Amino acid sequence: MKRLSAEELLALNKYILDPEDKSIVLNKEICRGCSAKPCTFACPAGLYTVKDGEIGFDHAGCLECGTCRVICLHPEAINWQYPRGGFGISYRYG
Repeated sequence: MKRLSAEELLALNKYILDPEDKSIVLNKEICRGCSAKPCTFACPAGLYTVKDGEIGFDHAGCLECGTCRVICLHPEAINWQYPRGGFGISYRYG
């Protein structure tokens, strides 16, 4: 059996976005003052990015693991909650 890479495994997941509610909302004012930005390298799905000094987050593909909330140096910067029922990630492998 072939061992799949992280990218191949993530591609097997299904994610349904909630058009009315975002499960993670960043306080970009607080994020702007953070020089370490640990979320950009700790997120297993690689959804946090920095462009022109501004941190961004892509909701599609969130694994709902909470890593960003745990590693954040300023916990009040991330408003994190599980998506409403029927939305979010569905793991389709294994």
